[in-house]
Formats: sequence, structure tokens, C-alpha cells
Amino acid sequence: MNPQEVQDVPAEDRLDQACAWIACLRSDALSDSDRRAFACWMAESPANRKAFDEMAELWGDLGVLSRLPLDEIYPESVPAPRHRNNSQSASRTANRPRAASAAAESASSWNLPQWLMGGSAVAACLAVALWIGNQWLQQAPTQQQMYTTAVGEIRTVDLPDGSRVQLNTNSELIVNFSREERRTQLLRGEAYFDVARQTSRPFTVSAGSANIRVLGTQFNVERNPENTRVSVTGGTVAVSETRAASGLQPESVKLTRNQKVSVSASGLSEVGRTSEDEALDWTHGQLVFDETPLTEALEELNRYLKVPAAAAPAVSDQTLSGTFELTDPESTLSAIAAALGLEQDHSDPHLTLLSPKRN
Repeated sequence: MNPQEVQDVPAEDRLDQACAWIACLRSDALSDSDRRAFACWMAESPANRKAFDEMAELWGDLGVLSRLPLDEIYPESVPAPRHRNNSQSASRTANRPRAASAAAESASSWNLPQWLMGGSAVAACLAVALWIGNQWLQQAPTQQQMYTTAVGEIRTVDLPDGSRVQLNTNSELIVNFSREERRTQLLRGEAYFDVARQTSRPFTVSAGSANIRVLGTQFNVERNPENTRVSVTGGTVAVSETRAASGLQPESVKLTRNQKVSVSASGLSEVGRTSEDEALDWTHGQLVFDETPLTEALEELNRYLKVPAAAAPAVSDQTLSGTFELTDPESTLSAIAAALGLEQDHSDPHLTLLSPKRN
């Protein structure tokens, strides 16, 4: 197939081909020639890869992607070829998509001298893909890593897949990557994720009552004692409950840019509006509140305080707006109390209680 023929393929046909490839890749009879043919198809045109990304993401939303052999979807994951006898190839070829069969037969018939003489661009891409796949498969799997920050410390972590995580103060994150998925767990604290897009390996975050799943986007996760808040600054993020009441399916919701949701033992909150400034205020040494409930504001501030603070029931529903500096958290607490006309009760050495001022 020449480049002009590749470009002339209608978008609808590319999507059909992508669907056929997904079905083929799900087959238990997937052969080495299938893998080589798929590498050829992906290398032929960026439009093919885009079509496959779109269909894989759609199938992932339908729960089908989880059953794909994800380590075999992209050329960089293709194992080195192992030639099989003609009878095995023939029996499997009969069940492949028509385009897959033709490409597989062509790929499996090449040998090294023919490739050198032919000068085929597709063959060159295939050879590079197979070499990369062989080198990648020889590497040891990524081991589990744990990242922590002390009180007052903010840390940026570069992950092996190209993603980047900023950990807020007093936070703990576990990272465990495999060929099938990129799993992380936020044990405590807060983190901002800038995830490198890999449709073949979803990126997940487990944090308290929340499960978060993305393919590649930017979002903030804040784990608190009573709930987990997720704020999205770019792309799409799927958020679901870790578990639901007996007999019920866990709730889930999709968030897009400037949306947020809270997940607790009682379920998902209503989707609310946010902004990048609000979601990432802590990365700039500030706390930004916009009609934020006092209890929620104190949960964020408590990460920086030596003695945590809480709101008395009589004032817990008050809302707070403004920008507060984090260089001196105790002074920030005093500023919040002054802004709302409250007093600080220090009678408990382990807790500062904000309550109405006495007359």
C-alpha cells in the first residue's frame, strides 16, 4: 500500500478497521503474524493510530478494553517474531479480519535479504517496532515505589512512563506499574497528576473512597479523613466509588476541565465547578477559597498546621472566600477566624476549635 492509498482511506473505514483489530487482539488465537500485521497497520499512518486510540477509548468506556491483551496493542510491546508452521498460520488466518490477514501474510513472507532489497517503509517501521519490543520485553518490570513528603515539604516526582506528580505536604503515594496498567495509591495527603497519555495502559489512582481512571490528563486528588476530592484541570477523568452498599453498583461520573467532585462513604457528591487557580493553589504556596465551607477549608489548612483545627457545629456551615498564604499556617488560621468573626479555643492542646465569639 503506497502513502497515497493510506491517505485516501475514509475515516469511517479506519474506525471499522480499528474495531476489527480490537476484536482480533482479543482473540485467544492471536498469532505472531497477527502482531506483525498490526504493527504494519499502525505504522502506515498517524490516522490509523488515532482511529485505534478513539475506538480503544470507547471500548474501554464499555468495559471491554480491560479484557484486551494490552501489552500487545502497540508496536513497542510486540514480541520478537517466532515463525510457526504453515498449518497453524492458516488455521488462525481464517478467523482474522480480512485486512489483518493480508497484512499478516505479507509480513510473515519477508526475510532479511528481501527487506533490505525492497526498501519498504512499512517493513522498516516494522523492523524497528520489533526491535524495540524485544528490547522492552528483556527489561525487568518496574518495581513498586513509595514517595512521601514531610510536613511543609512539596516534592515533584517524574514517573517512568513520562507522567509527573507533585506531592503536597505530608503526603504518601505508592506507584506500581506493570505491562497492563499504571496503578497508584494515594495513602494520605494531596497530589497533582500530569499523566502521559497511553491508551494501552490506563492510569489509575486509588484514594480513600475514590477510584480514578484516566488515559492521559491533568487532575488534583485531595484525600481527607472523611472524603476524597478530585479536581480536573485538563482532559477527562472517570471517578467512581471504591465500593457501594450491598446489592448496588458503585456510582461513577466523568469529569472534564474545571469540574470537581467529592467521594465519601455515603457516595458521590454533585459535580461542582472549579478553576485551575483553586485546584492548584497549594503549588503556589497559597490556599484559594471561593465560598468554600469552613469545614472543607480547615481540612486543607490542617495539612500545614502542627495542631489541627476544627469548626464548632454552630459555625461549620459558614463559607469562606479569599486567598491565604501558607508561609505561616498559624497566622493563616488566625486570619480565617478574623474574617468570619470567630474565636480560637485552645483548651484542648491537641485541637483548635473555631467557635462564635462570646458577647
